Amino acid sequence: MKMWGGRFDQEMNDQAWAMNASIGFDRRMASQDVRVSLAWVHALEQAGVLSAEQSLIMTDGLQRVLQEIETGVFEYRESDEDIHTAVERRLGELVGPLAGNLQIGRSRNDQVTTDFRLWLLEYSPALDKLLKQLMGALVMRAENDMGLIMPGLTHLQPAQPVLLSHWWLSHFWPLARDRQRLDDWKVRLAWLPLGSGAMAGTSFGVDRQALAESLGFGRPGPNSIDSVSDRDFAAEFLFIAALIGVHLSRLAESIILFTNPAFGYFELSDAYSSGSSLMPQKKNPDPFELARGKTGVLMGALTSLLATLKGLPSAYDKDLQEDKPQVFMAYDQLLSTLPVMAGALETLEVFPERMASGIRAEMMATDLANYLVSIGIPFRQAHEQVGALVAEAHATGKPLEEVALDTLETIPDVVIEQVFSPEAAITRNNAVGGTSEDAVKKQLAQARQALEEE
Repeated sequence: MKMWGGRFDQEMNDQAWAMNASIGFDRRMASQDVRVSLAWVHALEQAGVLSAEQSLIMTDGLQRVLQEIETGVFEYRESDEDIHTAVERRLGELVGPLAGNLQIGRSRNDQVTTDFRLWLLEYSPALDKLLKQLMGALVMRAENDMGLIMPGLTHLQPAQPVLLSHWWLSHFWPLARDRQRLDDWKVRLAWLPLGSGAMAGTSFGVDRQALAESLGFGRPGPNSIDSVSDRDFAAEFLFIAALIGVHLSRLAESIILFTNPAFGYFELSDAYSSGSSLMPQKKNPDPFELARGKTGVLMGALTSLLATLKGLPSAYDKDLQEDKPQVFMAYDQLLSTLPVMAGALETLEVFPERMASGIRAEMMATDLANYLVSIGIPFRQAHEQVGALVAEAHATGKPLEEVALDTLETIPDVVIEQVFSPEAAITRNNAVGGTSEDAVKKQLAQARQALEEE
């Protein structure tokens, strides 16, 4: 069956039909489509368009269709253009011509975007749950690795010593912001398009606010033209997904780097590694490389949808059919990646002695400059003076602390020792958000609180 065709004298070309059909991917919204139809039948009854008897027959039929979908026995056919056609076709097989009233006052234009929004409302909590799982793994690492010191890097060059716990939590907070973005996005997602018709609304007196509430939406869309063509919610989802991917990729890049024997700070469990078909010694961090690679795919999905949207004139255009494959793909990519990364972090082994060996004296150069400031030397002058000491240490091959002792003769040896102590340097950075143990423990308390938030 078709939902259209009366004004056509010729059947659609087979290849054009295959190109036009979306049943291959929008069947994923099958249960949402039936529940949207159930709500619509009830709304038509409340508006006096359908009798109580008609509504009951259609409702019973739709419930049977929903049961078939949920039990996996629903039969899709090549002639089904989309999920809406498939559901109405099956309803017709169950209740006869009365099924033709299912489309009174609505269009596939408002129907499909309602299905899509409902799917996202129902499935996005699973993404939030997996984000929390990965965030929990980072908190667990920060708790278990408290007190361990690692070389902090900027520009991938030696910078300052930091607590490993502080570094773990630096990857926690971007994910916390991602969860906040998802929560904020849901407010705009929960606008109901149903009742907008093809683009001008409906004349059948449907109570759209009640309809919205019955499906778990916050409110009906205020403009019928915008409602059927708006895909901001899909673009926003893809932006959030891409940004999650970026955050995962940055973490993955660091894990890949630090598990390299040249660094040797971490080692992945065998359960989250792979080997080489040629080189017997290889232990590769493939899950993290894949996470890094999938980020490009997520970014591409966002760019693809934005490029589709930018040239559309008004109301619904068939181009919008290309929104769902991108969103479904991005969702699937994240759902496959997040739990693997969480498991890999939970089972990762840390080597404190290797991290300690990477801490060089010049990483306390800032502390030396700060000490000079504390005895009255202007910072810019102190910065210049310490920079010269570093240059001399490089030129002579001497340790920076030895050069400092020889050059800064008025500074007591015990002060120099304290300045060049990684543990003391860590403790000195005690402001809120800093890397001292006290500051990190307070940060951990904030992180635990963020994990408890719904």
